Amino acid sequence: MSSSSVTVVEERILQYGRKEKLSWWGKTKNFRTAMLYLFPSILLFSIFLFYPMLRTVYLSFFLTDAQGVASLFVGFENFAYILQSSVFRKSMVSTLLFVLYTVPSSVIIALFLALLANEKLRGIGFFRTILSSTMGMSVAASAVIWLFLFHPTVGILNSFLNIIGISSIPWLLDPQWALISIAITTVWMNTGFAFLVILGGLQNIDQHLYENAEIDGAKYRYQLRRITLPMLSPTLFFIITITFINSFQSFGQVDILTQGGPAEATNLIVYAIYRDAFINYQFGTASAQALILFILVFGLTILQFKFGEKRVHYQ
Repeated sequence: MSSSSVTVVEERILQYGRKEKLSWWGKTKNFRTAMLYLFPSILLFSIFLFYPMLRTVYLSFFLTDAQGVASLFVGFENFAYILQSSVFRKSMVSTLLFVLYTVPSSVIIALFLALLANEKLRGIGFFRTILSSTMGMSVAASAVIWLFLFHPTVGILNSFLNIIGISSIPWLLDPQWALISIAITTVWMNTGFAFLVILGGLQNIDQHLYENAEIDGAKYRYQLRRITLPMLSPTLFFIITITFINSFQSFGQVDILTQGGPAEATNLIVYAIYRDAFINYQFGTASAQALILFILVFGLTILQFKFGEKRVHYQ
């Protein structure tokens, strides 16, 4: 073989090596670019989500001091103590009742208002703004408004009841009414967001479906049952899921209106966690309750996706 042929072979070998090296570097280019853009989000999630979650799991197996520092490993004793506690069981019952009160009511009321606001009427934009205005209010401001409405003597609700001949109701002082009062406040707070999302879903439905139905002589009720609700099912499924999770996490309205009372009637699970951690300084049992709540919500959400999503009609 001539020297020129050897040189050509060596150059090809070098070029092949460079190509292999460049191809490996090229394969990771997209990954490196993606990680560069995702790094701020990963950093924030790590600080405010992943680390607190892992810290909660860690503390649930320990007794802690007043500063929240783990002092004694107790294994699953915190969980055993919580599951045997009558206060925790009552808190779970109150939470489940609260979810039962708020989730269906919020979705049904928001759907009804969205159907009304979806009509093409003059000035309907003003009413859409009013109906969605609760979305822009904080939990604290909303709770303070309802605190005055529920006042036993000067509250508007009792004044209205007295006008129509019904005796005043101790909304926040009676254990039978306190949880209902918190639920009413929460439904009012949730309706704005649910209304806005459902209204957006209604406006995204193809209008040709309604036009064809009207040509065939279909009435409004038939269109609602056969067109609107099936086409709106992905939006409704999203709203139900979000409202369901948020109901388990309700805290602000309970803290401002009742502080868990009277007689533990409104001691929802999140407020019970807050009270154990930051009032009683029992961070171990509070972490165990938080972990139980996470498992409960996670399991119920999976069941909701498994059975509820079968009824969702995607276009």
